[in-house]
Amino acid sequence: MLNGLKTIKCCMRFDIISLFPGLIKNSFQHGVIGKALKDSKIVLETLNPRDFTEEINGRIDDRPYGGGPGMVMQADPLIKAIRKAKENSNHPYVIYMSPQGRHFNQEKAIEFSEKEHLVIVCGRYEGIDQRVLDKEVDEECSIGEFVVSGGEIPALLVMDSTSRVIEGVLGDPSSVMKDTFNDGLLKYPQYTRPEKSCHGDVPEILLSGNHHMIKKWQLKQSISKTRKNRPDLLKNKELTKEEEELLEEIIREEKN
Repeated sequence: MLNGLKTIKCCMRFDIISLFPGLIKNSFQHGVIGKALKDSKIVLETLNPRDFTEEINGRIDDRPYGGGPGMVMQADPLIKAIRKAKENSNHPYVIYMSPQGRHFNQEKAIEFSEKEHLVIVCGRYEGIDQRVLDKEVDEECSIGEFVVSGGEIPALLVMDSTSRVIEGVLGDPSSVMKDTFNDGLLKYPQYTRPEKSCHGDVPEILLSGNHHMIKKWQLKQSISKTRKNRPDLLKNKELTKEEEELLEEIIREEKN
């Protein structure tokens, strides 16, 4: 556990229900998530609903009852795929990627990371038959108030973000605690070598070696950036005494 942040002590299983399984698997061959797969910190499987249809041509969609544009993914192949994913699993949790779902954020990533087995359903076309949601889905999940062509990219984002907070996935566990949103604030600006360049210089405070003042500067920068870019986060955050003092200092500086 990292300062109250729960982490998983064994591997976590992901099953992704998708018409494009290659898109899912190919996306996780690189970086820290690719390494986590190789090290068995996480397990990834994909299931294609076309493998569960009784239609000779592999069809898994049809026109919606009541009329309307586009096609809807049929219930039977999706439900069969989900139930296959649930086999030999003690605690499967099924989410459906949908713009109509609950908003996904860092808090939700931590919540999902506490599940033993996450089954993610990726829709296409105009959506999926409501009976899938009624029978098999525990939660609808949205990555934002916009529409994309399918649930695969949203599912990749959820899997990546959730995997990062599983114990052993990141080389330095403290990296999780310093991620943007983890403390309700955006992350402070970061710099690396060279110290001086034609593009600007590294702030002197970061070169001072005074760790107390550096931490204070970083916190002030985080508050300032959050106030500018995401004031809603600042409004909902319960500030510490130090954070309140720094916020007042920022406001005074802006007025002068």
